[in-house]
Amino acid sequence: MARIRLGMVGGGKDAFIGAVHRIAARIDGEYDLVAGALSSTPERSRDSGVALGLDPDRCYGSFEEMAGAEAARPDGIEAVAIVTPNHVHGPAAAAFLRRGIHVICDKPLTATMAQAAELEAAIRASDALFILTHNYTGYPMIRQARAMIAAGDLGRIRIVQVEYAQDWLTEAAEATGTNKQAEWRTDPERSGAGGSIGDIGTHAHNLACFVTGLTVESLSADLHSFVPGRRVDDNAHILLRLNNGARGMLWCSQVAPGNENGLRLRVYGEKGGLEWGQEDPNYLWYTPFGEPKRLLTRKGAGAGDAANAVSRTPGGHPEGYLEGFANIYTGAARAIRAAQASQRAPDLDLLPGLEEGLAGMRFIDACIRSSRDDAAWVTP
Repeated sequence: MARIRLGMVGGGKDAFIGAVHRIAARIDGEYDLVAGALSSTPERSRDSGVALGLDPDRCYGSFEEMAGAEAARPDGIEAVAIVTPNHVHGPAAAAFLRRGIHVICDKPLTATMAQAAELEAAIRASDALFILTHNYTGYPMIRQARAMIAAGDLGRIRIVQVEYAQDWLTEAAEATGTNKQAEWRTDPERSGAGGSIGDIGTHAHNLACFVTGLTVESLSADLHSFVPGRRVDDNAHILLRLNNGARGMLWCSQVAPGNENGLRLRVYGEKGGLEWGQEDPNYLWYTPFGEPKRLLTRKGAGAGDAANAVSRTPGGHPEGYLEGFANIYTGAARAIRAAQASQRAPDLDLLPGLEEGLAGMRFIDACIRSSRDDAAWVTP
């Protein structure tokens, strides 16, 4: 089967996330990267594209130029990956969706609620797919946890504890002039009003909802910026009330020394509990109430169909961040091929998309409103 012709917006030279998306797209051999608008200037875009082996004629100076030119080609791109700062997500995605080109977009959905509304309209008006790369939902043991909860292994869910802690913004990295990631992620004009809550808090929120099948009915948020002069939050403590009556807590921080990428989830129900940490992603701890704690491992004896379906190597061979990302891309490829055949991929519900993106935007907005009102309870 021919590979899907893929374009990319953003992700040029020295862009961390662009390289991650390209690796993820290659792992299962589903895509060929054939075009790009990889940087904010035509010169840098061409240089980045040529360095990646792209045809210079398909290295574009802007996403608008790329969308028009590729839609007009008989061998034009079938899908595009958007890996830009948040404020570009909406207009870039809309430009391709209007031309029937499938979109795979980095999270969060957009930088503002107004942009989110505009993008929602573009997605609903297009026959093309829109997929959001909440990549942690692609981890095998996260799929295992979701399946166990859906099967009732924990009983009614009572408590959800999720945290995402990092330390890379403990100092004013955005002020050095050498850290592009820090510069745009702490600039509300490009990142949106949410700092840590938009960058990593949305991952924690999405993961908790994906695994439990629950939604947040109301929240109380205390956002803070500890680094002097920083214009967005770098730490947040958030209380959650979930739609089945469960209670939760979400902590996200980018100023917690000793934490590199500490995404952790704990879920407790009437019959037992689950614990998972991203830095040891092949392990899932399961404790039926009144029984010894059990370690379930990826491709191990306790792993079920949901986890095994997205595992590539035998048990004991670690899989992690890149493979989890690849599971989103491979799922997207199946969905794109199904759409091209006027069908619906059977596992489309496992792919984050518009609804998850809107939920993330409402989460950010609610956290900001709550914190401004002295942590008042608000509805997302």
